[in-house]
Amino acid sequence: MPESTDRTYEVAVVTGATAGVGRAVVEEFAKRHARIGLLARDDSRLQQTVEAVKRLGGEAIAIPTDVADANAVEEAASQVEDTFGPIDIWINNAMTTVFAALEDIEPEEYRRATEVTYLGTVWGTMAALKRMRKRDRGVIVQVGSALSYRAIPLQAPYCGAKFAIRGMTDSLRCELMHEKSSIHITMVQLPAVNTPQFSWCRSKLPKHPQPVPPIFSPEMAAEAIYWSAHQRQREVQLGLPTMQAIEGNKVAPSLADWKLANDAYDGQQTDEDIAPDRPDNLFSPVPGDFDATGRFNDRAKPRRWQWELTKRRGWVIGSLILLMILVIVLITLGLQAAIESAT
Repeated sequence: MPESTDRTYEVAVVTGATAGVGRAVVEEFAKRHARIGLLARDDSRLQQTVEAVKRLGGEAIAIPTDVADANAVEEAASQVEDTFGPIDIWINNAMTTVFAALEDIEPEEYRRATEVTYLGTVWGTMAALKRMRKRDRGVIVQVGSALSYRAIPLQAPYCGAKFAIRGMTDSLRCELMHEKSSIHITMVQLPAVNTPQFSWCRSKLPKHPQPVPPIFSPEMAAEAIYWSAHQRQREVQLGLPTMQAIEGNKVAPSLADWKLANDAYDGQQTDEDIAPDRPDNLFSPVPGDFDATGRFNDRAKPRRWQWELTKRRGWVIGSLILLMILVIVLITLGLQAAIESAT
């Protein structure tokens, strides 16, 4: 990111900042003494997150915001700059969804999930661009998913929103390139992550929802997002499961359809019955002491080698290509030698 100020700190905005990946991202920036605008709906968790930021060495402003409200997002952006100065990095992370078959989702439920997850990202991107364009600098990070490329059953609202975010981001990237803008936009595609969303997103499934294994820690996702915010990469795919889902779907989408139709129903549910009065956060926040991690700590792994592989993906791919060329050359030489000896 181009330097244009003598400030010794960055100003970042994180939506969905008080729990899950968003909370982990906030803590990652706080460790580097950033000034952070926290956008989320629950005022109590906002205040808890402010205190966590202070303990880690950063500063934060809590702004109760429903990202589905474009005016509220715009006002929040102004409040952050009035408090901390120009925004350097904007991270669109807020999401909600409905775990259910499409026929079991009501129109207002689908609309709400789309307005938060997709339009919330659009409004955040617009608010960031409005300010960054004046200075011709800044970074926008869209928090995506392997499901931005490969949709799965029982998550149509979420998958549809993530596909839409990717389409909007690709379109905007071309516009910025046309303008020769120094603003950078990137998307981080995440694997399954152990966050509280599985405890509070609306579900109509008979059993408790779960991330499809293997499950990554939110701290690993936060490292990838922080790193991506400081690299000029078009897209970052975290972990082998994400790469396999994205690349495998390009090669054999029908096979992926068949496998998911057979495996993804049970794979997204535990053996635990879901309470009929289970609260959800679709239209209002769920009270409680939630933070970055969800209920699957015993199954969520750091998987650091996969993160290191992600950071060095270009080097790894280049090495594999060279290895393939070397193998082809050796096979060719071997065949030539065999032919010559036979004659």
